[in-house]
Amino acid sequence: MNQSQPLPPSATTADEDRILRTWTPLILRTVLIASTIVLVAGLIATVMHAPGFYVNRFHALQHGRLHDTESVGSLVNDLRAGDPHAILTMGLYLLTLVPLVRVAFTLVLFLKDHDYIYVASTTYVLGGLILGVILGRIG
Repeated sequence: MNQSQPLPPSATTADEDRILRTWTPLILRTVLIASTIVLVAGLIATVMHAPGFYVNRFHALQHGRLHDTESVGSLVNDLRAGDPHAILTMGLYLLTLVPLVRVAFTLVLFLKDHDYIYVASTTYVLGGLILGVILGRIG
């Protein structure tokens, strides 16, 4: 009989560690490269199509005329239309994912190793990052 035998626990753990340690930097680099590409595209679009946008926005802010917030729906519509401000905003959102993804992967590693003190502290940090993103978007 040719039955497959389960791997010993040390081999499974080594494979899991190798996968996590290989994929974590790859995903982080991919997100960073994607955000860089989007930000550069947004900067180029701003220079070409709306060079005075941020100057006008700054002057409106100085005079107290800037109180509007943008919804996610309007951001998506502006992205479809190729709005430079929306492209830059999306690039910044992607850039925000880098620390979130890194902390989330660290949390997975600590959960796998049953290091519950580090799980608690990493969960606290991840919660703070997520809360900061949410409050930054609302406020």
